[in-house]
Amino acid sequence: MTGPRPGPLAISLGDPAGIGPELIAEAWRRRAGADLPPFAVTGGAETLRAAAASRGIALPVQPIADLAEAPGVFARALPVLGAADGDWAPGSPSAEGARLAFDSLAAATRLAAEGQAAAVVTAPVAKGWLARVGFDHPGQTEYVAAACGLAPADAVMMLAGPNLRAVPLTVHVPLSEVPPSLSQDLIVRRARIVVAALARDFGLTQPRLAVAGLNPHAGEEGRFGDEETTIIAPAVAQLRDEGIEVTGPHPADALFTPRARARYDAALCMYHDQALIPLKALDFDEGVNVTLGLPLVRTSPDHGTAFDIAGKGLADPGAMIAAIAMAGACAARRAEARARP
Repeated sequence: MTGPRPGPLAISLGDPAGIGPELIAEAWRRRAGADLPPFAVTGGAETLRAAAASRGIALPVQPIADLAEAPGVFARALPVLGAADGDWAPGSPSAEGARLAFDSLAAATRLAAEGQAAAVVTAPVAKGWLARVGFDHPGQTEYVAAACGLAPADAVMMLAGPNLRAVPLTVHVPLSEVPPSLSQDLIVRRARIVVAALARDFGLTQPRLAVAGLNPHAGEEGRFGDEETTIIAPAVAQLRDEGIEVTGPHPADALFTPRARARYDAALCMYHDQALIPLKALDFDEGVNVTLGLPLVRTSPDHGTAFDIAGKGLADPGAMIAAIAMAGACAARRAEARARP
């Protein structure tokens, strides 16, 4: 990246039984080639060493007492802030591991919320195991939003890769609950957040949105459902009246073709899989989960803990590297904006 570097990033360890620790180690090993900004991991020094060894990485780990030390350490060792740690048991999640993941997430988020970290990057966690140790949020996105004092509706998940940016307007809800969860207000409110974030964090001066329909053929004028005519189209019209460049509702089966993707900067989708299936099909090894609408920058690799391949050297570090790079780029844009007179 060009321009001024942001401050150090804080990275949470993720579930120690998953692939997060080994991918963090791999990202540090490839830091120069990927031009990554300095980062520190909140806890898990021995876990990181053991996970790195499984990939043949002799990882130098340097404990630090303050995040400000990270840039001076980063070239020669992976900075780790905090003493929290545990046994490395790849593929065998436990309550102890979930507590370590929770503690690491809380520490990294706190550093970003307090302005000590330029951004937070969260490694994958197992939500079921976190719930057993007192984590009462649907996911890390909602946790970070709450830590910033925001309601879940004010934090928007965007999945971003080299070929697509996609936003699920409803996220962790059963498919049967999607239609009653949709409203004109929800679509408009989240579209505004997306447009503002694309301008602030991604440098797009006039973001273009495309809105997917809910039903087959976008409802076919009411033959296959009326949400397009009663909810989605009025929301699109309201956004246009506000000066936002937006089209839709589009049939979802045609929205992600190469020709269609060239006409928008982000696709707004009605439910989780409508957004994540095309993103993972196109950009699985480089997909990044970005939380929009926050006073801080938060990214995460768009994959899970992958317990089945943890410790086997099979996990691709591309998404973790992309998440760190994107967090650094977004943080740099915010820093540049603050520096302008």
